[in-house]
Amino acid sequence: MSASMLSYILLSCLLLSVQAQNCSVREIIRYTNRLLSCSCLPIAEPGHELACFVEGTEHMLKNNASSMPIIARLNQAFQTQLDRNLCESLARGHQCQYKTKGNVKEFLNEILRTYQAIHKQRT
Repeated sequence: MSASMLSYILLSCLLLSVQAQNCSVREIIRYTNRLLSCSCLPIAEPGHELACFVEGTEHMLKNNASSMPIIARLNQAFQTQLDRNLCESLARGHQCQYKTKGNVKEFLNEILRTYQAIHKQRT
């Protein structure tokens, strides 16, 4: 093995080591666990879904950097629908009224069920 090849291997190992340290593994695990266990996201009462979806995604934006672009797009879509009264059945008011609070999975499943029901009604 030549000296230049050994230097290349050592440099590659060093770069991989630095990249692994910058991966923020602990931070991502901490944020994800916080969101999964928080029971802090609103599960809306009927007719208040949009306001609660806006509130919940805003909370997620503040606490979860790992999927921020997706959450930001969802938040913007919900805010636009709320502001323009595009989904009347989901927006009886601009205040979030919720029956309970849940974790991220419960919150996202609530969004999914709500919009799947609307889609099913339209088809």
